[in-house]
Amino acid sequence: MRFDEAYSGKVFIKSRPTHEDAKAIIFGMPMDWTVSFRPGSRFGPNRIREASIGLEEYSPYLDRHLEDVSYFDAGDIPLPFGNPARSIAMIREYADQIIEKGKFPLGLGGEHLVTWPLIEAIYQKYPDLAVIHIDAHADLRVDYEGEPLSHSTPIRKACEKIGAENVYSFGIRSGGDRDEFRYAEESGLYMAKFEVAKPLKEILPKLAGRPVYVTIDIDVLDPAFAPGTGTAEAGGISSREMLEAIHAIAQSDVHVVGADLVEVAPNYDPTEQTVIAASKFVREILLGWVK
Repeated sequence: MRFDEAYSGKVFIKSRPTHEDAKAIIFGMPMDWTVSFRPGSRFGPNRIREASIGLEEYSPYLDRHLEDVSYFDAGDIPLPFGNPARSIAMIREYADQIIEKGKFPLGLGGEHLVTWPLIEAIYQKYPDLAVIHIDAHADLRVDYEGEPLSHSTPIRKACEKIGAENVYSFGIRSGGDRDEFRYAEESGLYMAKFEVAKPLKEILPKLAGRPVYVTIDIDVLDPAFAPGTGTAEAGGISSREMLEAIHAIAQSDVHVVGADLVEVAPNYDPTEQTVIAASKFVREILLGWVK
């Protein structure tokens, strides 16, 4: 599937009618084939779009309006149910098309494994790429129960591809096993535990001028703010701190070249606060990171 093919479903608020003049392309990756606890993140992209209808179009944080940035919501990639290898290949092919056209890819997940082919595609164009990873989990496993294609492995794969010293993780409060934290210490990966905004602000000057890919797992938020996720972890950050982090990146000198927001599983949150928060984060990303 091509990102410029006709799409008749729901779109993120203020999406342009065509892709030609869009600087950013929003696309959904409705995959949850490898989750180890609660499935349902494949429903995340469309629910984020639906929640965006309730957004104000002006951001008082950034003093920008959604009319100030051109983006096109291309809909969801039609991924083959239950086939992670083929799904990853399709996401990579899709991202390659967006990057080739010089547009900013903004992916909506889906489980966190969908980040891996996006980083691969971005790295092909930017060999000096750095990755900012905001998450409750380290995602540094080599495999999960013998399966290397797992939502617990994308950051390990990124480290092995671009060099662990180019990966910066924030908000980590769960790893899965001790080996993940040992790997972080020994590999040169930067890891800030429990917090996001403060350590991120300290690191951003070191990344000035570099191309940066940002991946945000919604479970970095405390379940009080985002219960609608597959692997919720107590002790997380607030929605306000997540916004502070997004704005810190927007006001820095890093060159954000792509991003994703993953692991929204709306069925576990009848209050809809998770998708409401996610849609607001997407608005701020569009206004702050798409130059």
